[in-house]
Parts: sequence; structure tokens; C-alpha cells
Amino acid sequence: MRIVIPGGSGQVGTFMARAFQRAGGEVIELSRTPRDKPWPVVQWDGRTTGDWVETFENADAVLNLAGRSVDCRYNEANRKAIMDSRTESTRVVGEAIRACTNPPKVWLQAGTATIYGHRFDAPNDESTGVVGDKPGVPDTWVFSNSVAQTWERVCNEADTPDTRKVILRTSMAMSPGPGGVFDVMYGFARRWLGGRMGDGKQFVSWIHDVDFYRAVNWLIERDDIVGAVNLSAPNPLPNAEFMRALRDVAGVRFGLPTPAWMLEIGTFLLRTESELVLKSRRVVPGRLLESGFEFDWPTWPEAARDLADRWRALRQG
Repeated sequence: MRIVIPGGSGQVGTFMARAFQRAGGEVIELSRTPRDKPWPVVQWDGRTTGDWVETFENADAVLNLAGRSVDCRYNEANRKAIMDSRTESTRVVGEAIRACTNPPKVWLQAGTATIYGHRFDAPNDESTGVVGDKPGVPDTWVFSNSVAQTWERVCNEADTPDTRKVILRTSMAMSPGPGGVFDVMYGFARRWLGGRMGDGKQFVSWIHDVDFYRAVNWLIERDDIVGAVNLSAPNPLPNAEFMRALRDVAGVRFGLPTPAWMLEIGTFLLRTESELVLKSRRVVPGRLLESGFEFDWPTWPEAARDLADRWRALRQG
């Protein structure tokens, strides 16, 4: 398989490139700031076409992961960067595919499970999920949802008649690498800070990195799947239970709870947003399950145990 990964310098792009390469695939990464990697890295600006377009010719798949990190304060400048980095890169990927003589067979476009509304009553799948938040939620939540919907609209509007398009509505991708979501939250648990966040009732949707890779492969191979697909484990769980499992694998009996008001102060000091942990993201992978995909890691306690074991192995060299 020949796969091109625009925006592949982040944690998800890195573990995906490694996995594809281990499986014998040819990987090409597109990056604004190229660095030496075990695979070729080609420079692009994420906004305009250039010589990098040639990497799309005869590719089996393009996995576009480009977009500024949302781990920041949503001030005016950051909001613009978050929105523009997603919409501009998606638009130019579509233009590049359209320009190819032999375009990629499939375009896998990153999206986010944040497109669904904050809810507790029922899970969100692709056919019955509620897109958009109800009035009264914080402004930062409205912004995140607007980004999610605009991002998908730009992809859907791209004219790529010879390339199948799949939008990945991704929940929190868990891998043991440094700086990722698991690394941060496991670190809280190890330092006795792994109690419930807010009231702990908000649902956490997640996916193990092995299943993320397997699901992407599945979607590449299944010519019948088009459109939005939830990339999330089938068993989301309340934040209090999610954190309890992290404490268990960390061998810590107690975790200091963090009420919502304290989270607001903490995230302000850390230059991030409380929305990332307080919004209830109850997302299930309806289309993956209907197509016959089976998760290796469907439940969080077992997934957390594996991730913690790998986390320790990485730190021990």
C-alpha cells in the first residue's frame, strides 16, 4: 500500500505512519516543518498546491490529518488558526486529488466526534446522532462544533469523482507516546490527580491506537463505505469510571476530584479549554460495527491496562 499523510507530524500521524511502514507499506508524510523520519517527508504549506501534489499520483490512500492542535485557549487568533488550518488544508487536498492523472483510490479525511451534541440520554451513531449543540452551552463548545461542521462541509464540497471520500469522526485516540491524551491523563492518575472531572457524569469516547490503525485499514479496503464514519470504541463510559480505570492501572487508590470551577482555573493556567474534558461525548461506531469490523480493544479497563504497560515499556527503554 502507498499512503500519503498530510499533517502527519502529530502523534496520530506518527503512530499511523509507523504502523503502515511495519506492515510493509510505502508512507509519505506532508509537513509544514519537515524533520528526519524513517519515511520520506515532503514540505507543503497546507494552503496552496505545489510540487507535493505529485505524491498523490497512484497513491492507494490519502489520510489527511492536518489541523492546528485544539489544546490551546480559544482566543480570536487561535480560533482563526484552528478553523483555517482545517478548512484550507482540506480544500487544497481536494484540489490536488482533482488535478491527478491517476488519483488516490480513497481520501480519508480527519474530522471529529465533537460534531455531535453534548448529551447523556443516548449514544450518537452516524444515522441517529444529534449533530450540533443545543442553545445554552458555553461559547467554546459552540465554536468547536462549528469547526467540526465546517470541516466536513469543505470535504463534502470537494469535486473528486474518481476518489472515494470517508470522513473520520474521531474520538480521543489513545496511544502511549509522550504528549498525547493518554500520557497526560495517565500522568494525572499517577500523581493522585485522577479523580472525576466536573461531576464525572459526562461520557468519554475513545479509541485504542491499534484499533484506530485497524479501522483505517478496514475503511481503505471496503470500497462500499463512503461518507462519515465514527472512529470510536463501542463502549464510551462516564468520566468518573474512565478515571477510575486509569487509577487502577496506575496502582493509585485515590484521585483528587476536580470540580468544574477548579477545572476552569486549571485549564486557564495550562492555556487550554475545559470543553475538552467537560463536554459529554457519547459516540458509538455504528457503521464500523454494521460493516463487520471487530474491535481488539472494545472496553476501557482492558485498553487502559495495555496502554499503561506500553507506556512503562517506552519509558524504561
